[in-house]
Amino acid sequence: MKSAPDLGGDQATRESALTRLVRTYDRALGRFFERRVPSKSDVPDLVQEVFLRLSRMDDPNAIEKPEHFLFVTAANVLRDRARHDLAQRRAADDDVAGISLGRGSDFAPDRVLESKQAAEYLAAALRDLPERTRDIFVLRVVEGMKMAEVARAFSISTRAAEKHQARALAHVAKVLEDWRHR
Repeated sequence: MKSAPDLGGDQATRESALTRLVRTYDRALGRFFERRVPSKSDVPDLVQEVFLRLSRMDDPNAIEKPEHFLFVTAANVLRDRARHDLAQRRAADDDVAGISLGRGSDFAPDRVLESKQAAEYLAAALRDLPERTRDIFVLRVVEGMKMAEVARAFSISTRAAEKHQARALAHVAKVLEDWRHR
């Protein structure tokens, strides 16, 4: 019989840490996903994906801020799911368009190009930000979390989270303004 690989610390301690995190955050992650997905039947799978990613870590005991880690991971799971769904829809649309419709986009090519460039500048602006500021911005603006939830996820005050948010917004606005006036 094969023994489980040593993944950082002994296996019993590792499993205990995983079990503790699941018991502590399972319901909160479920509520997080319930507010963000149209089909409630997807919620258990999304929660499971967060814990699956956690289980792949060498040492879950090494996580300094588990709530922050889990909710950022949850946001990433949603983002990955949205990207996957979008790719699926595009592939289906391409199949339908190629087979029967043969129609092009309703948008002018220059507007499409401009939108892509704006998205690239926005992505670059976000990469310029410190990790914590960027994560707060993404959770608040992209994921729609309440500021108090964001602050709790980072174990900081709401005021500190608001300062990070304001810093991120100012930076993004400046980068996009510079792009518009180039």
